[in-house]
Amino acid sequence: MKKLFFICLCAVSLFTSQLSAKSTVEQRIADQIEQDLPLSLSELEQSVNINSGTLNFAGVREVGHFFLDRFDELGFKTQWIDGSGFGRAGHLVATHLADNPEAVKILMIGHLDTVFSKTDEFQQFKRLSETEIAGPGITDMKGGNVIIVAALRALKKLNLLNKVSIKIVMTGDEESSGEPLNEARHALVEAAIWADIALGFEDGDGDIKTAVVARRGSVDWSLQVTGKPAHSSQIFQPEIGYGAVFEAARIINEFRQQLAGVGNLTFNPGLIIGGTEIEHDRQTASGQAFGKNNVIAQTVKVTGGLRALSAKELNHAKQTMQNIVAENLPHTSAELVVDEGYPPMAPTEGNYELLGIYSEVSQSLGYGKIEPVNPRNAGAADISFAADHVVMALDGLGLMGSGGHTRDEVADISSLSKNTQKAAILIYRLSQPF
Repeated sequence: MKKLFFICLCAVSLFTSQLSAKSTVEQRIADQIEQDLPLSLSELEQSVNINSGTLNFAGVREVGHFFLDRFDELGFKTQWIDGSGFGRAGHLVATHLADNPEAVKILMIGHLDTVFSKTDEFQQFKRLSETEIAGPGITDMKGGNVIIVAALRALKKLNLLNKVSIKIVMTGDEESSGEPLNEARHALVEAAIWADIALGFEDGDGDIKTAVVARRGSVDWSLQVTGKPAHSSQIFQPEIGYGAVFEAARIINEFRQQLAGVGNLTFNPGLIIGGTEIEHDRQTASGQAFGKNNVIAQTVKVTGGLRALSAKELNHAKQTMQNIVAENLPHTSAELVVDEGYPPMAPTEGNYELLGIYSEVSQSLGYGKIEPVNPRNAGAADISFAADHVVMALDGLGLMGSGGHTRDEVADISSLSKNTQKAAILIYRLSQPF
């Protein structure tokens, strides 16, 4: 069924490629969004001024209900999914069903949390100039959430919303996922299985002339190495071996030699602790060690990250790493554990078709062509959990700016109306009969 749907959407792509200007309806959509811009700016300021660092559960819930109220006003069926089962605040889900059960089904993805804790000094929405506004999470991604609301509001006011089915998922733990991960992303995956198309409203690489057709997956790994403790004068002896530090060094160097430069794969050992005794705190990503120069180290712990553009690339890396780990130096042992993590969003034909439609919308508005983001410039995001379940997926449709995840996070506010117009008209075009 979804394969047939893809063929139909390819026809839509061919049709939209012939359009050089907005239709009368699309002009009305663009005008409505401009008219509503003061309201969108107000909603952006209100949401940014609510601290919603991932572990500030009350703040995440407050932001969630702020947006939930907006979807209620638009006539959506709304739900707050409690996150206690995966150790987080929870998620917002909102659903609107078209009059025609055969209408296109679109999943729109946002997230409510930011990287800024309740005690961080960076807390407030602040105008810097006519086009620049600073604020925690303003581009990552409260601006994207506001664009979702504003686009749907314009379609609702113009009586265009009933031609498309929409499901919105705004997660409360995108910046620091809850565990178990399969439970934390259950609502998002369910929505993706329901949908034909997924649209993500992250800020991509911050360039309004780009959108994301592919994201590398991101998984964490940990390496535990054990050696035989003894006086250092006996190291390398047949009955003593090489110790944990040399074995850890061998493994990490082999990772580099065999995997560096392979496709879009990157991997990084971010922390290493070694000695006679070690302590590692995963929650705080910190640790301590005791060791003496005249004692062969008994234990080493290494933690790191791994990013790949496809499941094939990821599986190749994991198998290569396990093979390296298994070839132990004498009197050492090692265990590599790779966590579940974020899956890749592979660059599929369908994703490029959707990019083409989005680019045609942008050109019809006079905003120019949209190019795909280099996947090296786009980190992991929630759309990756949806991409394998839909015919087409596109991300990076949110509010543009710079300095994400830092106290220099600044939005280019001129992109608010432009990207809202592009999103609303994209949805309108996708809703048209094939």
